[in-house]
Amino acid sequence: MNHTQPSWLNKKRYPFQSRWIDIDGHSLHYIDEGSGDIILFVHGTPEWSFGYREVVKGLRDRFRCIAIDMLGFGLSDKPAAADYTCQAHASRLEKFISQLALKNISIMANDFGGGIAMSYAINHPDNINRIILFNTWMWSLANDKHYTGPAKLMSTWLGRMLYLRFNFPVTVIMPAAYGNKKLLTPEVHDHYKHALKKGERTAAYAFSRELIDASPWWQQHWEQLDILRHKPFLFFWGMKDKFIPPTALEKWKSRLPHARVVVFDDAGHFVQEEKSAEIISTVKDFMDL
Repeated sequence: MNHTQPSWLNKKRYPFQSRWIDIDGHSLHYIDEGSGDIILFVHGTPEWSFGYREVVKGLRDRFRCIAIDMLGFGLSDKPAAADYTCQAHASRLEKFISQLALKNISIMANDFGGGIAMSYAINHPDNINRIILFNTWMWSLANDKHYTGPAKLMSTWLGRMLYLRFNFPVTVIMPAAYGNKKLLTPEVHDHYKHALKKGERTAAYAFSRELIDASPWWQQHWEQLDILRHKPFLFFWGMKDKFIPPTALEKWKSRLPHARVVVFDDAGHFVQEEKSAEIISTVKDFMDL
């Protein structure tokens, strides 16, 4: 299949060559910029590789920056009938890394992408160099009231309608998740709206269900975290995140006391959108250690 970038994509904001790869019969979009040590970027919901554009632009002069769009997101295929569980996303990521023969990878990931990328790291620790995470989790949320209430709503007909018809995660959750809402300009916001048009929102809705349903999978990996305890970890954290609170960062720090931690008091959930310059300079230092 011949793929082209859509007309709504601002190529000045996203000045990358688009590439596609077949994984399990589906076409996944990714960018592969620069050369050197590999940094693999894994996004969450309702995001895609566009969210990492500034960070990639700032790092590709020294590193090979690869950012994937998970199935159902960005410029990847968005079949209505596909397995959109976290476990299935992790399996596709593993095949992506294998097909591109990526070696000695450093990972940068957030939100749902954090646990999905960490699943690969735990299963293939010898192929992981460094790990960079922000505003993410990797443990069961099944008994956490901060998540169970919203998750129950999303499992109802109303929640389904909010996601599939009204694009709730992009139109409502995303603006609320910014620390500085002025940074989510209408033009930037449109790049997330266009990437999840009506009829293409099944994957985003599936993640709203996976918040609780994937708890055993998350917890299994959390219990295996010691496999990676000797790896260098770097955490960025937006402290104004209403969805994944600072208590999650404390939980990470309790298990990984050696991790380097950079907090942003004025940033929200999408740190890569709000603090790209700070991320770029810190990551360059971190990769040199």
